[in-house]
Amino acid sequence: MNNKLILVIGSSNTDMTAKTQELPRPGETVLGGVFTMGAGGKGANQAVAAQRLGGNVKFICKVGRDMFGDNAIAQYNKEGMDTSGILRSDLPSGVALIYVDSHAENCIVVASGANGDLTEKDIEASKAAIESCGILLLQLESPISSVLKAAKMAHEAGAMVVLNPAPACPLPEELFRYIDLFIPNETELSTFSGLPVENAESAEKAAKAMQQKGVGKLIVTMGSKGALICDGDKPVFVPAHKVKAVDTTAAGDTFCGALCVAISEGKSLKEAAEFACAASALTVQKMGAQNSIPFRKDINI
Repeated sequence: MNNKLILVIGSSNTDMTAKTQELPRPGETVLGGVFTMGAGGKGANQAVAAQRLGGNVKFICKVGRDMFGDNAIAQYNKEGMDTSGILRSDLPSGVALIYVDSHAENCIVVASGANGDLTEKDIEASKAAIESCGILLLQLESPISSVLKAAKMAHEAGAMVVLNPAPACPLPEELFRYIDLFIPNETELSTFSGLPVENAESAEKAAKAMQQKGVGKLIVTMGSKGALICDGDKPVFVPAHKVKAVDTTAAGDTFCGALCVAISEGKSLKEAAEFACAASALTVQKMGAQNSIPFRKDINI
């Protein structure tokens, strides 16, 4: 096992983003401003974040045999990560349609395409990579059966299994037993715990409910407020940096990638969360997903 190797298994999308004054309501057409197209997908965003911030990263995803898939792989190679585990599908590559308003709020529609074709057989074929990593980072834009299989394999091999449960969806209870570190936002934590999450106190109660389900440690991301660490001791709150947000896309993904890098370097959860908050603060000050993810040299911490 390579304790410093961060294996990210997840989605790869091409993001198509339009900036508007206000997000459209159902049936409404809004004249937008700037249109941009770039690489995205929660898995890819987190892999790129970890790579740029100094991690030793291997990325496994599934893309189509099309222009979007070719461009994605070329970009990941340019980033310097290990792409030898990337798979091809006869389905089209995934795309995401993103709308961002003048308040930096966004709404996103994802057409999963090849991401939905990441099968349990694909995970089994990736066994050597899973069993050799120190940290496995997962999200929920891939089939849940494949997420479960990867988590179980990594857990049994002794790797640290990290799950960012986004986008929130029904999960098998078995999965929680394999999760060493759970990184939900407030809404996701409420969804999975069944409890309201409105502040640090209610987040702590919901986190304890998740730990009763078998989850190890939790870090609850709370947007502009910061992050709450729940590891069995007294919860620790790490405040966010005060910045002017332009676009919150990929902020959570940057947090997850940065956190895993810091952990792989032997930092405590508090130190890792501080590093992740600093990285996320830089992300929200730029438009786009991977375009906004910072490099290690950009962070003064």
